Amino acid sequence: MDAIQKSLLAQVADLHEVPEGAYNIRANGQKAARNTTASIDIVSKTDKDGIDIIIKPGTKNQSVHIPVVLSESGLKETVYNDFFIGDDCDITIVAGCGIHNCGEQSSEHSGVHTFYVGKNARVRYVERHYGEGDGKGENIMNPTTVVEMAEGSYMEMETTQIKGVDSTIRTTNAKLEAGATLIIKEKVMTHGTQLAKSDFTVDLNGEDCSTNVISRSVARDKSKQVFLARINGNAKCYGHSECDAIIMDEGVVAAIPEVTANCVDASLVHEAAIGKIAGEQLIKLMTLGLSEKEAEEQIVNGFLK
Repeated sequence: MDAIQKSLLAQVADLHEVPEGAYNIRANGQKAARNTTASIDIVSKTDKDGIDIIIKPGTKNQSVHIPVVLSESGLKETVYNDFFIGDDCDITIVAGCGIHNCGEQSSEHSGVHTFYVGKNARVRYVERHYGEGDGKGENIMNPTTVVEMAEGSYMEMETTQIKGVDSTIRTTNAKLEAGATLIIKEKVMTHGTQLAKSDFTVDLNGEDCSTNVISRSVARDKSKQVFLARINGNAKCYGHSECDAIIMDEGVVAAIPEVTANCVDASLVHEAAIGKIAGEQLIKLMTLGLSEKEAEEQIVNGFLK
């Protein structure tokens, strides 16, 4: 891998050297490196582009890294990755995509990740998106995440996009069985004329399952964001969605929460707050010696932390 690709890996997966444990690194549409362990196998699909990640039951305190980097302008790809997570696992999965585009053509990565989470398994999933480059071609990322959670399982998703992605549609669909818990934490910042759309649908099918969908975002310049969160309570369950957004310059944010109770014992809540940075916050920081721009950056960084 060249220096540009290594820099992208550091941005999206915090990788500065070969990671420990299982990993699959994809660069410009090709497998760049792979490692498996006794508990985690990674197998290339034969019917379409992508991999199967198979985690044996009882696997604990292990990690899987599956980052993607693109440094060729005009490259467009769709990749299908399926995760088969056995019962009673405790695993961390780090994904993400970085695009470096200095050309005239748009570069695009669409990743479809499907998770089959076994009974009483615990999963932490980290996904970061990042773009850079001084060309006219756009950086486009359209991730789709599908989650099927068995009884008593727990999954926490952390998704981050804070720079350089011109257009993205982030789609998540999840189905939860009895006692399962899904936590989603999203952080998004857009600038220029960028567009970011997040579309979440969670079906709470099992008794005493729960979800919490939290989005924090900042829209700067003339960028636009759309946040949709649908939670369907189909049993005795708890669901909560929350969108907190800061708009700056001519930015636009639309928050569209939707909760549907199909069971009398479903408890569902949604919240949304959109506004500009409070003037008293700026004044307080400026009295400490910061310029207005520096004060804004401090507030935005703290908000997205």
